[in-house]
Amino acid sequence: MTIFHVRHVTTYRYRRPVAFGRHHVLFRPRDSYDQRLVSADLAVSPGPAEVRWVLDVFGNCVALVDIPGTAEELRFESRIVLEHAPELHPDIEAEALAYPFAYHPDEAADLGSTIRPHYPDPEVTRWARRFLHPGGRTETGRLLMTLCFAIQESFVYARRLDAGTQPPRLTLALRRGTCRDFALLMMEAVRSLGLAARFVTGYVYVPDRDGVETRGGGSTHAWCQVYLPGAGWVEFDPTNGIVGNRDLIRVAVARDPSQAIPLSGSFVGDETDPLDMAVEVHVTTVRDALNRA
Repeated sequence: MTIFHVRHVTTYRYRRPVAFGRHHVLFRPRDSYDQRLVSADLAVSPGPAEVRWVLDVFGNCVALVDIPGTAEELRFESRIVLEHAPELHPDIEAEALAYPFAYHPDEAADLGSTIRPHYPDPEVTRWARRFLHPGGRTETGRLLMTLCFAIQESFVYARRLDAGTQPPRLTLALRRGTCRDFALLMMEAVRSLGLAARFVTGYVYVPDRDGVETRGGGSTHAWCQVYLPGAGWVEFDPTNGIVGNRDLIRVAVARDPSQAIPLSGSFVGDETDPLDMAVEVHVTTVRDALNRA
């Protein structure tokens, strides 16, 4: 069991004082069997802001924040402590150990929106089918791990300041993208094969070990989950080639990346008023925190 501390600060600056509309904040991790939330604090400046917590359609915990008055700077600071347990090897049902397989009708009815491709494209489908065994059935675990590792090894990770996510075909053509782009590409590749996949946003712990390079640290991170009978939703991080939940802290899951934006909202002013936005994310363990104290 590892205890993680997460400090996440987002700051917006403006040329002159502006008013603010409601903001939606997705910073609070999901409680689950493999991660237990110990504490979570959200501070908003200017304050006192009114904060109301709701569960969205996916069961994610969302803070609805109303900010009074006007200001030249808007700041959100989240501090989280949670217990995290590494997931053991998934125990896939015998019928699903080899691809293709069919989901049970009861599960298929609820998985429908995560099985259907949202960006159908023959190029993505052709690329996904390259990982199938030419002689017939393919081992399901090997198929998904190979697809995940192919993105990590063959694509170039590059931060992008533009909002949104690249279409999977563009990521495939460029062989370049952000963690959100890679997660969406893997999701759509898996969906083109008839498997259920969903988007995950959260944090990644970057250990200070020689020879280790983990991409996506210093900001929020994104990966995907694939639903496998008997194992449930299994984590795949194509940015770092991680299978399972090692070093990954789930905050929200969604059918599409546009539904899991960590922070969104509005301001009242001119389009020239915004100056910049800064995001700082620090994920440490208890030992790291003591060493830096």
